Amino acid sequence: MTAEEFRRWDRKSVTLVGMSGVGKTYLSSRLREAHWFHYSADYRIGTRYLSEPILDNIKRQAMQVPFLRELLRSDSIYISNNITVDNLTAVLTFLGKLGDPALGGLNLDEFKRRQQLYRDAEVSAMLDVPEFIAKAHEIYGYRHFVNDSAGSLCELDDPEVLRVLAEHSLIIYIEATEQNGRELLRRAEADPKPLYYRPAFLDAELASYMLARGFREISDIRPDDFVLWMFPRLFNARIPRYEAIARDHGYTIHADVLAPVQTEADFLACIERTLQAERAA
Repeated sequence: MTAEEFRRWDRKSVTLVGMSGVGKTYLSSRLREAHWFHYSADYRIGTRYLSEPILDNIKRQAMQVPFLRELLRSDSIYISNNITVDNLTAVLTFLGKLGDPALGGLNLDEFKRRQQLYRDAEVSAMLDVPEFIAKAHEIYGYRHFVNDSAGSLCELDDPEVLRVLAEHSLIIYIEATEQNGRELLRRAEADPKPLYYRPAFLDAELASYMLARGFREISDIRPDDFVLWMFPRLFNARIPRYEAIARDHGYTIHADVLAPVQTEADFLACIERTLQAERAA
């Protein structure tokens, strides 16, 4: 796409991809304020494809409390999700962490089961994008559409997802800076959050971790310690995968270039400059 074609595109659809924490949701929120339809992958995952498993997990925990168990069994109370675009804690809590159950960890089979459920849900959420582009225009009256993808998009290994996104939207990879990497690591150390791992990557790094720590059982793992072990390795493993997506299906914009963006006009001008530079190269 040329800058001129993008400028004349009456109903723009943009997919933002990149590491979690690199600014996709921030930009999407700014565009939402400018009356773009904000499609959040994680919101769709949590409210559509993982809603029932998330609720089952919460109910399973509640049933361990005698007072709540009797209220639930007698239908005196009910439990519902309160997932929002800005509060996805329920999704992360369901994904969980591997390790000692006494510290809130999951055994390997259950951890892998939830990882697979999340992966399948993310694939489905991305394949829903064309439908929601149509809904945004025809039902809700939005002119433009932004797909705020999950940080694990590059891990899906599903060519159909990338084909659909490239066919129906302009894919923009937000390339993390070294400072982004340090800040994301700092956040991970302060508050280790559950993450999605490709099965082959998980198996290889888990074996290395167990060997390095001298552990024999998954229950020996401190869940937060494993997340912190995995985070920098995952970060570095995702970079070439995102670069390949941008090379084959979209465009790259450095996070520093997007950092000053405050308005829709700023964002559109940034994309136009990127398309012009790509054309010139």
